[in-house]
Amino acid sequence: MVEEMNVLTYGGGSNSTALAIECMNRKIPLDLIIFGDTGGEKPETYKYIDYFSKHLESRGYPAIIKVKKGGLMETLEEECLRMNCLPSIAYGFKTCSQKYKIQPVDKYLNNLLLARELWDSGEKIIKFVGFDADEAHRVKDFDSKKYKVEYPLVEWDMGRKECIQAIKDERLMLP
Repeated sequence: MVEEMNVLTYGGGSNSTALAIECMNRKIPLDLIIFGDTGGEKPETYKYIDYFSKHLESRGYPAIIKVKKGGLMETLEEECLRMNCLPSIAYGFKTCSQKYKIQPVDKYLNNLLLARELWDSGEKIIKFVGFDADEAHRVKDFDSKKYKVEYPLVEWDMGRKECIQAIKDERLMLP
Protein backbone atom coordinates (compact mmCIF):
# COMPACT_ATOMS: atom_id res chain seq x y z
CA MET A 1 0.00 0.00 0.00
CA VAL A 2 1.38 3.37 -1.04
CA GLU A 3 1.27 5.98 1.73
CA GLU A 4 2.65 8.98 -0.12
CA MET A 5 3.57 9.98 -3.64
CA ASN A 6 5.64 13.05 -4.52
CA VAL A 7 5.33 14.23 -8.12
CA LEU A 8 7.38 17.08 -9.57
CA THR A 9 5.77 18.77 -12.55
CA TYR A 10 8.79 19.59 -14.70
CA GLY A 11 8.63 22.52 -17.09
CA GLY A 12 12.07 22.26 -18.67
CA GLY A 13 13.34 25.62 -17.38
CA SER A 14 15.51 26.98 -14.61
CA ASN A 15 12.88 26.89 -11.87
CA SER A 16 11.78 23.28 -12.18
CA THR A 17 15.39 22.18 -12.76
CA ALA A 18 16.47 23.95 -9.56
CA LEU A 19 13.49 22.47 -7.72
CA ALA A 20 14.56 18.94 -8.68
CA ILE A 21 18.16 19.70 -7.67
CA GLU A 22 17.05 21.08 -4.32
CA CYS A 23 14.87 18.02 -3.70
CA MET A 24 17.94 15.84 -4.30
CA ASN A 25 20.13 18.01 -2.07
CA ARG A 26 17.52 18.11 0.70
CA LYS A 27 16.89 14.35 0.37
CA ILE A 28 13.23 14.85 -0.54
CA PRO A 29 12.07 11.76 -2.40
CA LEU A 30 10.46 12.18 -5.81
CA ASP A 31 8.42 9.28 -7.11
CA LEU A 32 7.73 10.80 -10.52
CA ILE A 33 9.00 13.75 -12.53
CA ILE A 34 6.59 14.56 -15.36
CA PHE A 35 6.90 16.97 -18.27
CA GLY A 36 3.66 18.03 -19.97
CA ASP A 37 4.73 18.35 -23.61
CA THR A 38 2.80 20.87 -25.73
CA GLY A 39 4.41 19.39 -28.84
CA GLY A 40 5.85 22.79 -29.73
CA GLU A 41 8.82 23.26 -27.44
CA LYS A 42 12.17 24.41 -28.83
CA PRO A 43 14.56 21.60 -29.85
CA GLU A 44 16.97 22.86 -27.17
CA THR A 45 14.30 22.28 -24.51
CA TYR A 46 13.86 18.64 -25.53
CA LYS A 47 17.65 18.15 -25.55
CA TYR A 48 17.93 19.68 -22.08
CA ILE A 49 15.16 17.45 -20.72
CA ASP A 50 17.05 14.35 -21.93
CA TYR A 51 20.34 15.73 -20.54
CA PHE A 52 18.85 16.55 -17.14
CA SER A 53 16.93 13.27 -17.02
CA LYS A 54 20.22 11.38 -17.28
CA HIS A 55 21.62 13.49 -14.46
CA LEU A 56 18.61 12.72 -12.26
CA GLU A 57 19.04 8.99 -12.87
CA SER A 58 22.76 9.22 -12.04
CA ARG A 59 21.73 10.62 -8.63
CA GLY A 60 19.20 7.84 -8.00
CA TYR A 61 16.12 9.84 -8.96
CA PRO A 62 13.53 8.90 -11.58
CA ALA A 63 13.92 9.83 -15.23
CA ILE A 64 11.66 12.55 -16.58
CA ILE A 65 8.47 11.17 -18.12
CA LYS A 66 7.15 13.10 -21.12
CA VAL A 67 3.38 13.13 -21.55
CA LYS A 68 1.34 14.66 -24.38
CA LYS A 69 -2.28 15.36 -25.05
CA GLY A 70 -3.47 12.02 -26.40
CA GLY A 71 -5.59 10.78 -29.25
CA LEU A 72 -5.83 12.68 -32.50
CA MET A 73 -5.43 16.05 -30.75
CA GLU A 74 -3.10 18.45 -32.44
CA THR A 75 -0.19 20.23 -30.82
CA LEU A 76 -0.66 23.70 -29.37
CA GLU A 77 1.15 25.18 -32.37
CA GLU A 78 -1.05 23.30 -34.84
CA GLU A 79 -4.20 24.41 -33.04
CA CYS A 80 -3.10 28.06 -33.15
CA LEU A 81 -2.33 27.82 -36.87
CA ARG A 82 -5.65 26.10 -37.65
CA MET A 83 -7.63 28.62 -35.59
CA ASN A 84 -5.52 31.54 -36.90
CA CYS A 85 -4.94 32.78 -33.37
CA LEU A 86 -2.32 33.24 -30.69
CA PRO A 87 -2.07 31.02 -27.61
CA SER A 88 -4.54 32.02 -24.89
CA ILE A 89 -1.73 33.49 -22.75
CA ALA A 90 -1.53 36.34 -25.29
CA TYR A 91 -5.05 37.28 -24.20
CA GLY A 92 -4.40 36.89 -20.47
CA PHE A 93 -5.79 33.36 -20.11
CA LYS A 94 -4.12 30.07 -19.18
CA THR A 95 -6.22 27.55 -21.07
CA CYS A 96 -3.25 26.30 -23.11
CA SER A 97 -1.35 25.32 -19.96
CA GLN A 98 -4.45 23.57 -18.70
CA LYS A 99 -5.10 21.72 -21.97
CA TYR A 100 -1.57 20.87 -23.05
CA LYS A 101 0.34 20.56 -19.74
CA ILE A 102 -1.92 19.95 -16.74
CA GLN A 103 -4.52 17.66 -18.36
CA PRO A 104 -1.97 15.23 -19.88
CA VAL A 105 -0.17 14.98 -16.52
CA ASP A 106 -3.45 14.35 -14.71
CA LYS A 107 -4.49 11.76 -17.31
CA TYR A 108 -1.18 9.95 -16.87
CA LEU A 109 -1.63 9.90 -13.09
CA ASN A 110 -5.29 8.82 -13.38
CA ASN A 111 -4.10 5.71 -15.25
CA LEU A 112 -1.32 4.89 -12.80
CA LEU A 113 -2.17 2.00 -10.49
CA LEU A 114 -0.11 3.39 -7.60
CA ALA A 115 -1.94 6.71 -7.80
CA ARG A 116 -5.34 5.02 -7.81
CA GLU A 117 -4.36 2.92 -4.79
CA LEU A 118 -3.27 6.06 -2.96
CA TRP A 119 -6.53 7.85 -3.75
CA ASP A 120 -8.59 4.77 -2.81
CA SER A 121 -6.96 4.87 0.62
CA GLY A 122 -8.02 8.52 1.04
CA GLU A 123 -4.55 9.99 0.52
CA LYS A 124 -3.47 12.67 -1.95
CA ILE A 125 -0.59 12.96 -4.39
CA ILE A 126 1.73 15.80 -3.51
CA LYS A 127 2.49 17.85 -6.63
CA PHE A 128 5.56 20.05 -6.50
CA VAL A 129 5.29 23.10 -8.77
CA GLY A 130 8.36 25.19 -9.62
CA PHE A 131 7.13 28.75 -9.16
CA ASP A 132 10.01 30.68 -7.61
CA ALA A 133 9.90 33.21 -4.76
CA ASP A 134 9.98 36.10 -7.26
CA GLU A 135 6.65 34.91 -8.65
CA ALA A 136 4.88 34.09 -5.39
CA HIS A 137 1.84 35.94 -6.76
CA ARG A 138 1.23 32.87 -8.98
CA VAL A 139 0.77 30.59 -5.97
CA LYS A 140 -2.83 29.52 -5.48
CA ASP A 141 -4.50 27.42 -2.85
CA PHE A 142 -5.52 24.26 -4.62
CA ASP A 143 -7.78 21.82 -2.89
CA SER A 144 -8.86 18.60 -4.52
CA LYS A 145 -9.58 15.04 -3.53
CA LYS A 146 -6.55 13.88 -5.49
CA TYR A 147 -3.81 16.47 -5.06
CA LYS A 148 -2.05 18.63 -2.55
CA VAL A 149 -0.06 21.25 -4.48
CA GLU A 150 3.11 22.65 -2.93
CA TYR A 151 5.48 25.40 -4.07
CA PRO A 152 8.82 24.56 -2.40
CA LEU A 153 10.89 27.28 -4.10
CA VAL A 154 8.59 29.92 -2.60
CA GLU A 155 8.79 28.21 0.82
CA TRP A 156 12.59 28.10 0.55
CA ASP A 157 12.71 31.75 -0.59
CA MET A 158 14.52 30.84 -3.81
CA GLY A 159 14.09 33.44 -6.54
CA ARG A 160 15.31 33.19 -10.11
CA LYS A 161 18.87 34.17 -9.16
CA GLU A 162 19.03 31.43 -6.52
CA CYS A 163 17.57 28.89 -8.96
CA ILE A 164 20.24 29.64 -11.55
CA GLN A 165 22.92 29.41 -8.86
CA ALA A 166 21.62 26.00 -7.73
CA ILE A 167 22.00 24.70 -11.30
CA LYS A 168 25.53 26.14 -11.55
CA ASP A 169 26.43 24.65 -8.17
CA GLU A 170 25.32 21.26 -9.53
CA ARG A 171 27.78 21.88 -12.40
CA LEU A 172 25.08 21.57 -15.04
CA MET A 173 24.37 23.56 -18.17
CA LEU A 174 21.59 26.10 -17.78
CA PRO A 175 18.31 25.27 -19.50
